[in-house]
Amino acid sequence: MPKLIVLMIVAVALSAQDNKVRVIAFGAHPDDCDGRFGGTAAKFAAMGHAVKFVSVTNGDAGHQSQGGGALARRRRAEAQEAARRLGIAEYEVLDNHDGELLPTLKVREDIIRLIRRWKADIVLGPRPYDYHPDHRYTAILLQDAAYMVVVPNVCPDTPPLRKNPVFLYFEDRFQRPVQFRPDIAVTIDDVIEKKIAAFDAHVSQMYEWLPWVDATTEQPPTEPSQRLNWLRTRFLKYASGRINPSVRQALEKWYGPEKAASIHHAEAFEICEYGERPTDEQIRQLFPMLR
Repeated sequence: MPKLIVLMIVAVALSAQDNKVRVIAFGAHPDDCDGRFGGTAAKFAAMGHAVKFVSVTNGDAGHQSQGGGALARRRRAEAQEAARRLGIAEYEVLDNHDGELLPTLKVREDIIRLIRRWKADIVLGPRPYDYHPDHRYTAILLQDAAYMVVVPNVCPDTPPLRKNPVFLYFEDRFQRPVQFRPDIAVTIDDVIEKKIAAFDAHVSQMYEWLPWVDATTEQPPTEPSQRLNWLRTRFLKYASGRINPSVRQALEKWYGPEKAASIHHAEAFEICEYGERPTDEQIRQLFPMLR
């Protein structure tokens, strides 16, 4: 084989080794990405890929006794700690009021710029069918940004992407008007403790707001280690046996029936038609933990 061809092959191989999958996930509030994507994000990060979380609101309404700027600052700090525990690169919290998010042109442009600056290969977020208006409008904002990230005359201050990313929806259990379709499913059994640790970082939510708003009769302990055990027990009890049958089928596709049968915890994603439509082989390249 000619020396030049050998050098070219080596160069391509080294380039492929150096390539990172660049992932950006959007949630409406500073703990949303953790719940729907935290385990898979930790796996991406552990493999050396670039992961960023974005909260589109600052979470300043999500508490029974605190609020405003003080709560927003507290939740931003919690998000940063959650990112550290997951091992991801960044957790950015935008300064839009919790409970007041609307799909305005300004917020859409903010999201377009964030996706471009991250040079995203994968963009994730909620579906537009949800009980919370902030969740619904986060989904609409991402849908509206999906094509625009490649249009040079939109947000011309930020260079456009040359290729539309793959846009994915987080899993949810809403049935109408359309059920969630799991195109991709990833086992997170091996990183479940990291996901629980990320939840634990959101003290204002896991131990204060959610028990109060859900009218939980069993109040969490105040001592940190006991509190974490309480959260772990509740999470594992809630998650046990809750893999949706359609998600189980997706796990069988990506892992094979034998391995899929032994999986207890998974995160699943649906491909949004507004972005790149990847083949199965492209999905395995974008999700290297599936290879």
